[in-house]
Amino acid sequence: MENLTVFTEFCLMDVKISQELQVLQGVLFLVIYLGALTENLVNVTVIVTDTCLHSPMYIFISNVALIDLGSISVVVSGAVVNSMTDSKTISLTQCAAQIFLFTLCVAVEIVFLLVMSYDRYMAISHPLHYGLIITPSLCSQAMAGSWASGLVYSAIHIGALFRLPFTKTNVIYQYFCEIPQILRISSSAVQFSEFVLLAVSVCIVSVYSAFMFVSYVKIILTVLKMHSVEARNKAMSTCSPQLAILLLFLISGCVTLLGPISNEPSFKNLLTAMFYTMVPPFMNPIVYCLCNREINAALRRMFSS
Repeated sequence: MENLTVFTEFCLMDVKISQELQVLQGVLFLVIYLGALTENLVNVTVIVTDTCLHSPMYIFISNVALIDLGSISVVVSGAVVNSMTDSKTISLTQCAAQIFLFTLCVAVEIVFLLVMSYDRYMAISHPLHYGLIITPSLCSQAMAGSWASGLVYSAIHIGALFRLPFTKTNVIYQYFCEIPQILRISSSAVQFSEFVLLAVSVCIVSVYSAFMFVSYVKIILTVLKMHSVEARNKAMSTCSPQLAILLLFLISGCVTLLGPISNEPSFKNLLTAMFYTMVPPFMNPIVYCLCNREINAALRRMFSS
């Protein structure tokens, strides 16, 4: 039998640039990270402290803000440190933890977007029944179920991805442990099981997406039937940010799935990863602040007091 080398750490190689540009990349990542950190913390703070926002919709929004904060922290904080210190290695355990936490955040956010679409559908299309159906108990169950399903999915994902040792190579052409890159260096058995799991995941997300889009179509049809312009504007201000964030989330997912797996360092590969790991957490709170009148009003009250 041939002697095989089992790798217990990986080498991160995103792009071939000088040390000065590497530091500049780290500064750019730091600015984006601090911006997303500030925006999401402000969103959570204003929802928690303003009693006018203590409703199911805003509780869900605060959870999404925390998820966005977690997802960008898992990936970008380590990338900033690596860029500043010129460190290129990550241990197998750290890599598995990074993928587990990032997958957890993505999976939980998908379920929360589904729950939020149903919440807006009930609030706008069936307002008389909203208080009877969307109860505090149901909200707690929805949040617990979202996190539990995310934990189960992430555990299965990690179990399938890291069940066999890595013997091909330990070079990852990305600034973090990206699943496509890990699949590239995995054994054929792991690749097959992971592709099956991803295919099932795509089917589930497709069903979720269809349900969400049907909900928003029904919401739009209900809004168009409203005679009051004020009621119409208020309804659109609560659901348009969620629809925009849903579209951004799905576009990011398509970029991830449909993009080719790079076999060498490239700026295209780097920009693709930056888009789906940084843009949604950075843009989500901005979308809410620009489109949601209640959050806008709460922000003005918070900063004027």
